[in-house]
Amino acid sequence: MISRELKVVFYILLSLPLAISGWFYRVFFAPRKGTVKVQLGPGKRNYLPGWINVDANFITAKVDCIADFRRKFPFHDNSVDCFYSMNVIEHIPDLDFHFKEMYRCLKPGGVIRVGGPNGDSHIRKFLEGDLEWFSIFPDRRESVGGRLSNYMMCRGEHLHILTRSYLTEISENAGFREQKICRPVSETSYAEFFAPAIATEYESTPEIPKLLAIEMVKPVHARQQVPESENVSAAVMS
Repeated sequence: MISRELKVVFYILLSLPLAISGWFYRVFFAPRKGTVKVQLGPGKRNYLPGWINVDANFITAKVDCIADFRRKFPFHDNSVDCFYSMNVIEHIPDLDFHFKEMYRCLKPGGVIRVGGPNGDSHIRKFLEGDLEWFSIFPDRRESVGGRLSNYMMCRGEHLHILTRSYLTEISENAGFREQKICRPVSETSYAEFFAPAIATEYESTPEIPKLLAIEMVKPVHARQQVPESENVSAAVMS
């Protein structure tokens, strides 16, 4: 596993190139029509054919668009049908901005499926003292507290503890509605979009899932964003 220190150096050195790459894609390649499905953070193994796979990792990951998730997404307002993001959001510094960007880019009626380490399950098994339920990745720990920290914080890689109430709060603040926790994790209300993505997920303890997956909808009646060209014109006129 790459150390957090090395990743910090990576983002410092490539902050400007990543910003330029995202802007370039948005201006020249981001689709405005048709069905647009976006995966955030495919990594090395979870590339989804037929989707736009976005990641900052252009060294080892397979991607269609290189962009920094800490910045504005490289997509137009109201242009994306669905976002899929698994084991990514716990690494994002500003989740409120991240969710608002997904909301901005989605078409009214568009959906997202996001998830990561299930904080509710981990806290429950910690309180039960169930040592064997926890994994020993990334470090071998012999205490239940050590294993809780091990999995949920992952040597400082994870910046958030993902719980149902936390994700509900953030998503509602961004404007999403119809939040649904997927139990089991392999469940989806939008198989037409997410069936291929779910095939890449793995849950070793489905009865008390280690992953938290939630699906949310941008309301159909959501106010349409002013087209970017109109925004520019208004700014010039003012």
